[in-house]
Amino acid sequence: MYIIPAIDVLDKKVVRLREGNYSEVTTYEVSLEEMIEKYQSNGTEFVHIVDLNGAKGDFSNQKYLFDIIQHTDMKVQYGGGVRSIEKVRELVDAGIHRVVVGTQAITNPEFLDELSKLNTGRKKYADQVVIAIDVLDEVIKYSGWMESSPVKLMDYIDRCLSLGFYRFLCTDINKDGKLGGAGVELYKKLLDHSPIIKLIASGGISSMEDVQTLAGINVEACVIGKAIYENRISIGEIKEWNLKSLIRF
Repeated sequence: MYIIPAIDVLDKKVVRLREGNYSEVTTYEVSLEEMIEKYQSNGTEFVHIVDLNGAKGDFSNQKYLFDIIQHTDMKVQYGGGVRSIEKVRELVDAGIHRVVVGTQAITNPEFLDELSKLNTGRKKYADQVVIAIDVLDEVIKYSGWMESSPVKLMDYIDRCLSLGFYRFLCTDINKDGKLGGAGVELYKKLLDHSPIIKLIASGGISSMEDVQTLAGINVEACVIGKAIYENRISIGEIKEWNLKSLIRF
């Protein structure tokens, strides 16, 4: 298992939300460029960037974000406001390592059907698509966690797998932004249901002990944000963990 540092951006500022609540924002006095440089200079080559404006349908951040992302050598996992097949193709073809799709995939059944058709031929877009599942008490949330889906969590997993999508970014909203520990029970349920999925855990991770626990249940990776900004987990610890993960791999 490896660690992916997260950078959430709202109105071009690096922030963290508590339980996805846009009225509970912590803003950090550091720019996106500075955070990317900080991670890169400390040996981290993979970063998770979220456009929080885009997540709720406001695309005013996108040009700013794309300009920065396209000028970095970092592998970027990008999410927030990816609403069309054309945008997925554009991002992958521009060199984005992974594209996270969430709201459109859950609200428009035809979107995933169409996206799965990009898997024909030699290029497999499914290898670079991550399905976001934001969960509150086993209910899937979308549109910046402001809306609830009637689709059952496990049914959605099964449908995605049937279309060739196997990597999921699951955020336990109950845990997010609280630094109270990861949603291990939720992740166990998902992996028990479908052991073949590649699961990326997000939300509540506050210590390297949490990371060790997640590694013990065989999640593929975890995304960590607030714990880094609040000095609960150091960039040095992330570097050391990821190097050991590569050695074991």
